[in-house]
Amino acid sequence: MTGTGNGDLSDRVLQVATRLFAGLGYDGTDLRQIADAAGTDVAYIKRQFGDKREIYLEVMDFMNSAHNAVLEKGIKDIVGAPPDQKIVALHRLLDRYIDFCCNQPEYPALYTHRWLADATDIPELEPMYAAPAAQFVIDTISPMVTAPDVDVDYTINAVIWCVHSFVQSGVYDRSGQRYDHKHPGALWRFRTFLHQMVHRTLRLPGDPPPVPRPARR
Repeated sequence: MTGTGNGDLSDRVLQVATRLFAGLGYDGTDLRQIADAAGTDVAYIKRQFGDKREIYLEVMDFMNSAHNAVLEKGIKDIVGAPPDQKIVALHRLLDRYIDFCCNQPEYPALYTHRWLADATDIPELEPMYAAPAAQFVIDTISPMVTAPDVDVDYTINAVIWCVHSFVQSGVYDRSGQRYDHKHPGALWRFRTFLHQMVHRTLRLPGDPPPVPRPARR
């Protein structure tokens, strides 16, 4: 329920709220923190958005709309591809999902908090957003899978877990050095691994398309 007042300030409030909810969780964020970080007061936020629940719902709706737009583009690509190009289109969808989460790390952060029992008084978001989005992908790629014992549902959920965890936590090398999604080499290795995992778990024919190595700096 965004108001029609100062658009720049309203946008800033939403950006700040997104960052705080992603960083601290819904339960760990209050309107005073949002107002202070956005350079306004609680009264303005209440006039424009309502209470904390309302602004959280607006943040989640915005982030899920952006997420779903990426999925819809990838699904359209798969559906419109000729039979011999559908597997390639599936891998393009995987790249789109990785890119979205890397470019919008608030999205996996928001859901990671929810996996850890954040905002338990707002349980309707998974049935409203996450579950239908995952099912949309599952229903699209299931006809491509011919092996009878492949669990497409768990494969797609495993992709979500892997991507969210990588973006949020990164990986450690043998020395204990942590590398996150901003490190080109780590991202390349993760992307290559995920393409191989999906291709082989779904038992698709042939090999997954190669992932170009990042240019050396």
